[in-house]
Amino acid sequence: MWSAIKNKALGVRFRRQVPIGPWIVDFACLNPKLVVEIDDESHLHRAEIRRTRYLERMGFTVLRFWNVDVAKELEGVVGTIENWVEALRAGLDPEV
Repeated sequence: MWSAIKNKALGVRFRRQVPIGPWIVDFACLNPKLVVEIDDESHLHRAEIRRTRYLERMGFTVLRFWNVDVAKELEGVVGTIENWVEALRAGLDPEV
């Protein structure tokens, strides 16, 4: 994943293992405020809900992908991230 989004590959700078408040996120772009998390089954609990809510209160959009999807469908995952980056930079919500 990192090799696909580093060095402004999507037109914005992503950082990895970024501390935001009490949390460390997998990948973050500070402009636009986008967090990308790669999860497995261990992330299916209340702490993740609190974490997501906190990040959203801080103004971040949080995208979560299963690690198996990243492994099998990296191109699609990166395409989704790219769509969100473009939409957020334009002030749009890609889910609408």
